[in-house]
Amino acid sequence: MSGMAPSALSRMPVCLRCRVVALLIVAAVAASFVYLGIDYRALGSGESLRLMGRFVREFFPPDVSRDFLAKVGWGTLQTLAVSGLGTVLAAAAGAMLALPASGRSGLLARQGCRFVLNFLRSVPELVWAALMVLAAGIGPFAGALALALHTTGVLGRLFAESLENAPREPEQALALGGAGAVAAFGYGSLPLVLPQWVAYALYRWEMNIRMAAVLGFVGGGGLGQLLYFHLSIFQQQQAMTVLIAMFALVALVDLASGRLRRNLGHAHA
Repeated sequence: MSGMAPSALSRMPVCLRCRVVALLIVAAVAASFVYLGIDYRALGSGESLRLMGRFVREFFPPDVSRDFLAKVGWGTLQTLAVSGLGTVLAAAAGAMLALPASGRSGLLARQGCRFVLNFLRSVPELVWAALMVLAAGIGPFAGALALALHTTGVLGRLFAESLENAPREPEQALALGGAGAVAAFGYGSLPLVLPQWVAYALYRWEMNIRMAAVLGFVGGGGLGQLLYFHLSIFQQQQAMTVLIAMFALVALVDLASGRLRRNLGHAHA
C-alpha cells in the first residue's frame, strides 16, 4: 500500500486539472449560447422549418444548360489557375526566405526573415485579397497575389523548420572538399529536404483550391465570384451548379495531390 500511495497522489492533481479544464470549457460554451441569445424555439418551429425547406428546394434542379456549364467550366479553370499560380509563387518565395530564416546567414537575418514570414501568415487570405483588389483591381490576379502572400509565410516557416532539422554533415563535407556554398547546399542539404518541401507545397495547394473559391466573394475571380453573383440575384439553381463544381474540383485535387504525396514518399523511402 505504501508503494501505491505516491502514484495515486501523483495522479490526483492531473485528474483535478482535467476536471477543472472540462468545467471551464463547458461553462464557456454555455456562456456563449447565452450571450448570443439565439431563440431555438423559433428556429425549430414549424414555420421556420417550412421556410428552410423551401429555401433548399429552390436550389434544385441545378442549371445544366450548355451556356451556363461553359461559364462554370471557365470559372473552374480560373480557380485552378489562381490556386496553382499562388502556390508556385509562394513556394519560390518561401524557399528563398527559408534559407536565411533557418539561421544560415546569421542571427539578424534569421530574426528578420522569421518576422516577415510570421507577418505574412498572420494576415488571413481574405484580408490580403481585399488589399490586393484595391492594389491590382478586381479579378483572378488579385486572388493569386493574396494566396501567394499568405502561403509564402506558411511555406517559408515550414521550409525553414525542415532545413533546421536536416543534418548538416553532407553539406559541410562538400564545403570542406572545396565545393562552393551553392553547390554544397544543392548537393548536400537540398536532396534531404526537397521531398518534404514538395509534400508541404502540395498540401498547401489543396488548401489554396478551397480558399481560391472563397476569395471570389471579395473580387478574386473564379468560382467564388460566380457563386457570389448568382446568390446576390437569387439564382439558386445556378448557384447549386457552381457549388457542385466546387466540390468536384476540391475532390479531384485532393485525390491527385494525395497520390502524388504517396508516390513521393515511396520514391524517397
